[in-house]
Amino acid sequence: MLWSWIVKIALWTLVGYLGSKVMSDGTPNGWLGNIILGWIGGLVGHFAFSLIGLGSKGIIGEILVSVVGACLVIWLVRKFNLGRWFDK
Repeated sequence: MLWSWIVKIALWTLVGYLGSKVMSDGTPNGWLGNIILGWIGGLVGHFAFSLIGLGSKGIIGEILVSVVGACLVIWLVRKFNLGRWFDK
C-alpha cells in the first residue's frame, strides 16, 4: 500500500515536471506544484481522452495521457489568467 503511493507520487511529479517543461515559460513550479499539476493533469487528461473515445494502456500510455492533461491545465490557467491566485 505504501509502495503504491510512493510510485503514484513519483509518477505525478514526473507528469507535472514534463507538463511544465512542454509548456515552459521559465517559471519553476517546485516539487509540490508538480505533484498537484500531475494529479490534476491526470484527471483532466483521462476525462478529455474519454470524451473522444480514447483510453490508455500501460504506464507509458498513462504518462502520455496525463502529460497532455497537464499541458491542457497549464494552458487553461494561462488563458483565463488564473495564475494570479498563486502569486505571492
